[in-house]
Amino acid sequence: MPTSTFDLTCQLLRLASVTPNDETCQELLIKRLQPLGFECETLIRGPDDFRVTNLWAIRRGELHKAGQVGQTFVFAGHTDVVPTGPVAQWRSEPFTPTVKDDGYLYGRGAADMKTSIAAFVTSIESFLKQTPNPAHNIALLITSDEEGPAHDGTVKVVEMLKARGERLDYCIVGEPTSNEVFGDMMKNGRRGTMSGRLTVKGKQGHIAYPHRAINPIHLFAPALTELASTVWDEGNAYFQPTSWQVSNIHAGTGASNIIPGELVVDFNFRFSTASTSSDLQQRVHAILDKHNLNYDLSWVIGGQPFLTEAGELSKAMSHAIQQHSTQTPELSTSGGTSDGRFIATICPQVIEFGPVSKSIHQIDERVEVACMTPLSNIYRDVLQQLVA
Repeated sequence: MPTSTFDLTCQLLRLASVTPNDETCQELLIKRLQPLGFECETLIRGPDDFRVTNLWAIRRGELHKAGQVGQTFVFAGHTDVVPTGPVAQWRSEPFTPTVKDDGYLYGRGAADMKTSIAAFVTSIESFLKQTPNPAHNIALLITSDEEGPAHDGTVKVVEMLKARGERLDYCIVGEPTSNEVFGDMMKNGRRGTMSGRLTVKGKQGHIAYPHRAINPIHLFAPALTELASTVWDEGNAYFQPTSWQVSNIHAGTGASNIIPGELVVDFNFRFSTASTSSDLQQRVHAILDKHNLNYDLSWVIGGQPFLTEAGELSKAMSHAIQQHSTQTPELSTSGGTSDGRFIATICPQVIEFGPVSKSIHQIDERVEVACMTPLSNIYRDVLQQLVA
């Protein structure tokens, strides 16, 4: 008999799969999936000192077997977790799953996102008991590089699927999207992220002889004021306005009598579909040029914004959540980025849903035990609506 969502979650939590290490989490999933008829591919990517484990598993439906075009429904997630932080500050060992009197299961990855992965598997097991020969395809896309740079994880599997011409129609990403209580929020999109490193060039000199130096801090100050006060866009019905934030500023040698020769500024845009990355770049350059700065500026686009408007998947998710929780979920695009940004390039409908996110990446990360079976049932009901 298949174990419950709780039991499978505990098995996964015992594996210390800190990015990029999978620590055999995906092998555990394969052992559950292959008896259900899944074809499982393990893809190892990345340099020798940062090896990433990816899993693509698919079970073909009856339409495909009959030579027809069936739809493909994907569960996507990550087995990697962030570091524990000081272990002594945890109420229990972070890789020893422990249920406390408050009704929560404690462990690194409990909320983000091993409970969701366990629920993926148990929902499929339950669904196939009810519907042993579904019409459409079911797949899982799992990586051990989501919490890290994400260069060799989901994006590499997506590239492989594109090259094969594999069609994806629906995707649930198991990120912990619930906000205050289980079921109160699901994500139908995410903002884009783009970072810049700006180097403003001056001339180093003795602080007592400013006429012999050029202070890049002073030069940049007016431009910083303008960048910080610029309204980049007003957002739209789905997204809040684009945000520009400085994360780091560095100048000087540490000595108190030297005017620095250059200033380095790290900043980030979180941007909506109301703006494009190229437009934002052009506007930043225009402001810097207006202030006659001598500078270098490099850009890294971490992901474009994506949006799934109301459709079959969001309706099925909302209905299932209402059936198995006390909530009518809010659709939101708030928060950080996720691997949904990669999947959205080949899949028209991407929805993220999972447990409450309050404790993710924190000491004493935890998930409410009472939400585990409902989460599996929600995923199962969506399969029933879209795959059967």
